[in-house]
Amino acid sequence: MVNWNDTDPAAAGMNARQLQRIGEHLQTQYVNPAKIPGCLTVVQRAGQLAYTHVSGERDRERSLPMTPDTVFRIYSMTKPITSLAIMMLWERGLLTLDDPVHRYIPAWQELRVRTGGSWPDFETRPMERPMRIRDLLCHTAGLTYDFMYASNIDRAYRRQGVARPKPGYALSDMIDQLTQLPLEFSPGEAWNYSVATDVLGYLVEVIAGESFPAFLKREIFDPLNMVDTGFGPREDQLERFAACYIRDSKKQLVCQDDPQASSYVDRTFFSGGGGLLSTASDYLRFCSMLANGGEFEGARIVGRRTLELMTANHLPGGNDLASLSVSGFSETHNEGVGFGLGFARKIDPVRNGYPASVGTFYWGGLASTLFWVDPAEELIVLFMTQLIPSSTFNFRGQLEAMVYAALD
Repeated sequence: MVNWNDTDPAAAGMNARQLQRIGEHLQTQYVNPAKIPGCLTVVQRAGQLAYTHVSGERDRERSLPMTPDTVFRIYSMTKPITSLAIMMLWERGLLTLDDPVHRYIPAWQELRVRTGGSWPDFETRPMERPMRIRDLLCHTAGLTYDFMYASNIDRAYRRQGVARPKPGYALSDMIDQLTQLPLEFSPGEAWNYSVATDVLGYLVEVIAGESFPAFLKREIFDPLNMVDTGFGPREDQLERFAACYIRDSKKQLVCQDDPQASSYVDRTFFSGGGGLLSTASDYLRFCSMLANGGEFEGARIVGRRTLELMTANHLPGGNDLASLSVSGFSETHNEGVGFGLGFARKIDPVRNGYPASVGTFYWGGLASTLFWVDPAEELIVLFMTQLIPSSTFNFRGQLEAMVYAALD
C-alpha cells in the first residue's frame, strides 16, 4: 500500500507551494460547491511521491468521507490493462498484431460495412481488408459505442444492448451481437472509440484458454500486488466502494450507482473496455510499472520495448485523432494527440495546448478518472473522482497546467 504521508516535493524536484494550489483549486472550485462529491489526486516523480490530496466524500447520501483506500469505478482506465494483457500474449508468440480477427472469431470473416439504411435494414458492402488485432488496439476496427449518438449503427448498438451488462450476459453474447451488425467503416480507414477493447478481452479468453478475470489476476494484479482491483466489489470492499454521480438539469449531484445496490455486484460481463474497479494505490502501482519500463518491485509484467511499441503513435500517416476521428469523441482533446496500442500519446504539445512532454501516454474513464505517465519527466499523475460523464469538466487540462508549473 502507498504511504500517503510520505511526500517530499523537493526530493521529487517539484515546488511545494505550486503543488498545494492543486488541492486548493479542486477544493474551492469543485468540492465545496458540490460540483463533484470528492476527489483524490496523486503526483509522483522519479518514484518519489511529490503530492497527494484527498477531499470531499465518497458517498454523499451516507456522509462517508473520501479516503485513500476508496474503491472507484475506473471505466475506460480498464483499457490499458486489457491492451497490456493482449500484448503479453503477443510477447509469448501466441498472436501477431496483423492476425485477422476472424482467425479467433471465424464468423467475423463475413463482416460488412454500412453504406446506408438503419436497423434492421442496413445497406452494406464488403470490408476493404480484414479487421486485424492491431485495429482493435488502435480503435481503427470500424466498431463503435452505443453512447455516441452519431450514426444509425450507434442506435443499433443501443437497441440491441451491445456490451450493456445484464444478468447472464457474457463476452460471447456481445461477440454474437456484433456478428450481426455492420461496421462504421472498413478497418484501418478511420478512428472511432469503441467496444474494440471489450473484444480484446474476449480474445484473451480464446487465446489464453481461461477466463479473462483469471488471466488478469494471475498475470497482472497478483504480481503487482493490486489487491483491490477486479470486476466486482468483494464483501470487504463494499464499505469503501464510492457512489457514482451525474448532474441533473439543475446541476445538482444525483447518485447514479449506489454502492449498496450497485450494478457491479454479481456481474457476468467482464468488460475489457470499462469494467474494472480499483483504488488509487492499486492504479498507481500499475502506472509505476509502466513508468519503469514494464517492471515494478521485482515483478516483470511486460518488456521495455513492448511498452515503447504500445505507446508510440500508430495512427496512419502519423496523424492525430482530430484528423481521423469519425465521431469526434475521445477521453481527451483530439488535437496534437496520437493513439497507440491502448494508450493516447502526446505528439504535439503546441497543437494540443497543454505542456506534457512529447511521448506522454495516458487515458481516462467515464466517471472522470484519469492518469498520465510522462517518461521524459519521470512523472505520474493520477486523479480519481466519480462523476459521469468525463466531459463535464476539463480536469485533465487544468491538472496538466498546474502540475507542470510545479516542476523545478
